[in-house]
Amino acid sequence: MFDQILLAATAFGAGVLNSIEGGGTFLTFPALVYTGVPVVAANATSAVAVFPGYLGAVGGFRKEITQFDRSRLTRITILTAVGGLIGSLLLLVSSNRAFSVVVPFLLAAATLAFAFGNQVRRWMAGHSEGHSSNTLGAFFVAIYGGYFNGGLGIVLLALFSLWGMRDINLMNGLENLASFVISAISVATFALAGIVAWKPAIIMMIAAAIGGYAGAPLARILPVTVVRAIVIFVGAVLSAVFFYRAFIAAS
Repeated sequence: MFDQILLAATAFGAGVLNSIEGGGTFLTFPALVYTGVPVVAANATSAVAVFPGYLGAVGGFRKEITQFDRSRLTRITILTAVGGLIGSLLLLVSSNRAFSVVVPFLLAAATLAFAFGNQVRRWMAGHSEGHSSNTLGAFFVAIYGGYFNGGLGIVLLALFSLWGMRDINLMNGLENLASFVISAISVATFALAGIVAWKPAIIMMIAAAIGGYAGAPLARILPVTVVRAIVIFVGAVLSAVFFYRAFIAAS
């Protein structure tokens, strides 16, 4: 019962975070590991848990997405789908031990991306040459997203800045569409491979959806700096914990 309450609470919090600023994976993944789900299955289950929120976000940015060049949008969608498939397949061939070694670095990288995402986007925007037709970068970002979802949105927004994009609403719309495509491919792959822990996944999907709905009014009253500080603190602590588990406790 405690485990179910913990999973529901963290998924609710993840839904709130994703609707405000992102970073929900920092809650769902470690909660699953804590309740005894092996790290590879926990990563897959976490991807399933946060998946429904992307569809709602795509609907919210439908106007901006439909105004984007159709041929480029098709190219980006195909590249992210293929990259997401490759990333999810890489996860399937990773042992729990190997993934446990990689996870601390992924969490640390995602935390840094979240902490300095705005600075990185500004730097990339200042150094972009407007080559928005070069969409190959989406393929490599999608591989990361299929393998580990943490910090995906920040990395995608930075990539769009490098392409020379400036319209933040359009960028957010494309980011959510790409995240949805990557997650859809990943969830389908993980489900067919049978590595999703479905009981906690269903609990967390429901709680995350409720949290995402509740996040809208909270976004209007919570200072963004406070939310960011909480996510960065949680990410830093979790990175340290997983480093300890992988390299100190295991030795």
